[in-house]
Amino acid sequence: MLRALLTGVTAGLIALAGSASAETLRFSNWLPTSHPVVKDVMLPWKAAVEKATEGRVSIQILDAPLGPPPAHYDLAANGIADITFGAQAYTPGRFKTSMLAELPFLGDSSEAISIAYWQVFKERLEAAGEYAGVKVLGVFTHGPGEVFTKGRDLSSLDGIAGAKLRIGGGMANDVATALGAVPVQSPSSKAYELISGGVADGILFPFESVTFFRLDGLVDQGFVVPGGLYNTSFFFVMNRRTWDRLSEADKAAIDSVSGEALARLAGEAWDAADAAGRDALEGKVQLHVATEEQLGTLHQMLDPVIESKLDEIAATGVDAKAAMDDMKARIAAETR
Repeated sequence: MLRALLTGVTAGLIALAGSASAETLRFSNWLPTSHPVVKDVMLPWKAAVEKATEGRVSIQILDAPLGPPPAHYDLAANGIADITFGAQAYTPGRFKTSMLAELPFLGDSSEAISIAYWQVFKERLEAAGEYAGVKVLGVFTHGPGEVFTKGRDLSSLDGIAGAKLRIGGGMANDVATALGAVPVQSPSSKAYELISGGVADGILFPFESVTFFRLDGLVDQGFVVPGGLYNTSFFFVMNRRTWDRLSEADKAAIDSVSGEALARLAGEAWDAADAAGRDALEGKVQLHVATEEQLGTLHQMLDPVIESKLDEIAATGVDAKAAMDDMKARIAAETR
């Protein structure tokens, strides 16, 4: 009887010790739960972390964000949240190296671009020191961004000139300006309201976002550029103090499902969402694919933007031209 009692007490103490050492990390997210980044990236990554750490680390994706989207990097850096997701472009001028992944004409696959981006980030960009206060768990991009409008003829580049286009900031702003459009900066959630109300004529978006934000019944034409007009860069980051208090085993476990694995997961999810989005536009939106002549004109208009961004990246101490060449080579290798 005594032995059974002692055995039960010992088992209880072991269970309590195990639960006391477990870490529950709070993840602040501002996207709707139905968004592909939540259901096809965050949730699978959460499950992968919990499996890799054998339950020693669990992740709680909060029901409501702890601040607006532009605040999410600082929410992690300051320890208000343990982990956050965000877009570097939401804080203009702060993350110059991320522009490398947002350049025009990089490629047609989010997966290829995201994997190449992570590899170049680790080997060339991270040393610029732009991510103070956090452990960078991953960086990736959405699929190629294109132009979509209501009531404008996009068979010619003239249809873009003068158009008021909603943009989210970053490279999209510079691309819209270089094409002669008028950028209207606003959250993506306001896109339907802006276009339906005539405040904007259209939007720069990947295919996924056109259908996710219910614009497929609103816009009527699209202009598609091989390689894309831009991409948007995103991050997953963890508060540095939170990271440092984890065991070496748990750090290694989290790293094993983050970084390149996270870039691949996100890229695959976005490519699938883009493909579904493009299929959903069939018969609803007239798509014009840029001709060789139009591509030549686009390069004349956008190559100066690329050079300007490379200069900004170089100001961080990174060999920007070498980084771009490396990025393109890795994208090509992933695409083959």
